[in-house]
Amino acid sequence: MSRVTKLALILASLTTGVSAYAGGVETAAQPLFRIGALPVTNSMVTSWVVALILIVVIRLAVRRPKLIPGRGQAIVETLLQSIYDLTSPIVGPKVAKPTFPLLICLFTFILIQNWSGLFPGVGTIYMIDHKSGEWMELIRPANADLNGTLALSVVAIACWFYFIMRYAGPALVLKDIFGNKADKNEVPAVIYYPLFVVFFLIGIIEIVSIAFRPISLSLRLFGNVFGGESLMHAMSGMQKWGLPAPFYILELLIGFVQAFVFTLLVSVYIGLICNHGDDHDEAHKEAPH
Repeated sequence: MSRVTKLALILASLTTGVSAYAGGVETAAQPLFRIGALPVTNSMVTSWVVALILIVVIRLAVRRPKLIPGRGQAIVETLLQSIYDLTSPIVGPKVAKPTFPLLICLFTFILIQNWSGLFPGVGTIYMIDHKSGEWMELIRPANADLNGTLALSVVAIACWFYFIMRYAGPALVLKDIFGNKADKNEVPAVIYYPLFVVFFLIGIIEIVSIAFRPISLSLRLFGNVFGGESLMHAMSGMQKWGLPAPFYILELLIGFVQAFVFTLLVSVYIGLICNHGDDHDEAHKEAPH
């Protein structure tokens, strides 16, 4: 198929409502081309474009930071301060600043990626795959692809592991997971020492829970974004104008909530160990000798 024919099909899709013809949203992202052995999917292209737009918009908004901020700098600073004020009590004062770049990037990137399905052309421009002869989306929201949300989750958990090892230390991490949480001074010895076995078994369950965190984070985000994208396709297929409008507002809300939940959960995972260590140290200092 020639490039002219492909372009004609894409332009035709804008006026013929091909989203209804295409039969809904595919569960997997579709490869547009390959770079060597690596397939580049429609979701990957959207992710790259959104990331580039974020970088350009923030750079243009801030430019050179000023003591008296302009409108763009004020918006960016408000976003930064809001996320910092939200996450710092959760992760703890020791790691509030080191973890902030990760958390603000996760929130902003996921939020715009969630909303990318509402941009004009995303999910509504189709082309024919010359190999299969089937319609395929040219632009697909990045978080409507399980590979994209899984990658975000793996990065978040890898950073979580770095922060707890760097700022809490292996000894505290092992104690937090497997250690005896009972107070020896308040619990009789006949109960206290058998609790080591109980808490060790609980620690094994905790390890299994930690191993499933990337899966739960990725599936939660993917399910909500993919479900919203499918809903928008269904509503647009029934009626292009008017009917989808209330669902745009719903998707704006869901996109914000999912970005907020993802960032908050990563903050909680970090704070469960790092912030707990701070509380333990303070209690130890204040305890009478």
